[in-house]
Amino acid sequence: AGREINCMFLHSYHPTPYLIEFGMFKVHWYGFLMVIAGLIGLLLVLRLAKFYKINKNDILDLVVYWLIFSIVGARIYYVLYAWELYKDNLLDILKIWQGGLAVHGIMIGGFLASAVFAWRRKVDIWRLLDLSAIGLCAAQIFGRWGNYFNQEIFGKPTNFGWGIPIDAALRPADYSAFEFFHPTVLYESLGNVVVLFILLTIFFKIAIPKNIAGLIFASYLMLYSILRFCLEFVRIDYSPMLLGMRWAQIVSAALIILIIFYVCLRNFLKK
Repeated sequence: AGREINCMFLHSYHPTPYLIEFGMFKVHWYGFLMVIAGLIGLLLVLRLAKFYKINKNDILDLVVYWLIFSIVGARIYYVLYAWELYKDNLLDILKIWQGGLAVHGIMIGGFLASAVFAWRRKVDIWRLLDLSAIGLCAAQIFGRWGNYFNQEIFGKPTNFGWGIPIDAALRPADYSAFEFFHPTVLYESLGNVVVLFILLTIFFKIAIPKNIAGLIFASYLMLYSILRFCLEFVRIDYSPMLLGMRWAQIVSAALIILIIFYVCLRNFLKK
């Protein structure tokens, strides 16, 4: 019965971008959920930092780096990726509350921030990247729902009971006759729950007992890339295409190959 209620809610609830709207004062779901997601990821990192013997004050100082690098990286990546949508409306580049923060850009910016911070503070870079990966994964579970309220990055039309309604004005021209679409945000959120569970299992069962750093970071890149590669078969939002694949699939495939190559090389060098 619970699942039925949840499905009916997704199917009947019509998302809007505003959490609070009072005259000129508006609070966007997207921005609100990004903040909540960031706080959840940070709290988890702070709880786990002690196992890696990283000072909590260092983590709190790192937050500034994460914020700047992640937001700038996510926006630059998305604007370059979707340049066709911005080239005639350059001022829209500044409107990040309307969406348009690419996850791959957040990854690049956030992990680069961790690397720079580790170098400056003389902290173990791989342990910091491990914690960053766990925090980012936890944040993605909640942050993605901002896209749901903006009615973006939804999937193909569906007749399933959990299909979500999309405004006619926001549907791609090829799908204008359809009303309900796959909630890819839900799929990605649930997928990230699984990924986070695996990362935490690796953290407590392997990384801590065997003192192995970097494994969680590599596992996150591999697992999220597999998840994202699969989800792109369902999504119908704008994306550059290359070799018949969506751009995010190409990036995900490249990361998967890179991680496999890294693991093979590391094992080879140990022999």
